[in-house]
Amino acid sequence: MRDFVYLRASSCEEATAEAQEPATAFLAGGTNLLDLMKLGIEAPARLVDVNRLDLGTIQERDGGLRIGATVRNSDLAADERVRRSYPVLSRALLAGASGQLRNMATTAGNLLQRTRCPYFYDTAMACNKRMPGAGCSAMGGFTRNHAILGASDHCIATHPSDMAVAMAALEAVIEIEAPRGGRRHVPIGNFYRLPGETPQIETCLDPGDLITAVVLPPPPGARQIYRKIRDRASYAFALVSVAAVLRMEGGRIAGARLAFGGLAPRPWRDPDVEACLVGQGPSDDLFDMAADRLLHRARGQGDNDFKIPLARRTLVSVLREATGGTA
Repeated sequence: MRDFVYLRASSCEEATAEAQEPATAFLAGGTNLLDLMKLGIEAPARLVDVNRLDLGTIQERDGGLRIGATVRNSDLAADERVRRSYPVLSRALLAGASGQLRNMATTAGNLLQRTRCPYFYDTAMACNKRMPGAGCSAMGGFTRNHAILGASDHCIATHPSDMAVAMAALEAVIEIEAPRGGRRHVPIGNFYRLPGETPQIETCLDPGDLITAVVLPPPPGARQIYRKIRDRASYAFALVSVAAVLRMEGGRIAGARLAFGGLAPRPWRDPDVEACLVGQGPSDDLFDMAADRLLHRARGQGDNDFKIPLARRTLVSVLREATGGTA
């Protein structure tokens, strides 16, 4: 077992200051970090426990909600305001992990969880996320759960979060406390990075940065759907998931936000897909065109080729349901 220093922060300022030291990680629910430590994938020299910080509440703000970073997934899913005004988020949370894990997992931790690529988890295999420049054993390996969009020659892993997909469709903003008191707000669409040549860099966070909250804008006043396709009904990551927020006016689609999980290294949104829907009357031809735009750059790796037609069928089905047709 590797020794590490354990610290309990009493303020955000203390937490971010301590986290500037090399090889430091924040600890909240620990549902992903502790597994990674046990397997030797991550070996922080210092853990800064943030559970004592005042980050565990959900507050109404400017017509929307401010969700503290340590709000547990089960509490967020059950919150009446979330269930009523942001049902896509509640459904996404309930589709993730197990009840026991949701009782421990936190909002910020969910956003920051690492990929479940088996080659990332196997330290005998080459992985550019674990060891930059080592190569990617997934390339040419078993790729059933891997990305068909947004991947690179250096990494084809997918992002595992259901919650982040729903928050992408809701256009959430992430509140980040930096060392020495700086605070910034980052739209979730700018938070995650594609792998490119540096798959080990997954977000825009700098050393010492602490997520303090996620801010949801006012309710969109639209139909909200979360559809997750997976190998089993419980405790399985998405093969394909769709978070849809669609607004209808006069029989036409007046607004569309679509986010996808299981397809890419981050929650995936494509403005061209959404733009082609707006102003149009719903039809299967329109939905097929949207799927064409989503998947025209999709690239399978053999084992995951099935995701391309599966994503098409799932999107068309969700759009039918969201526009009042038969799902």
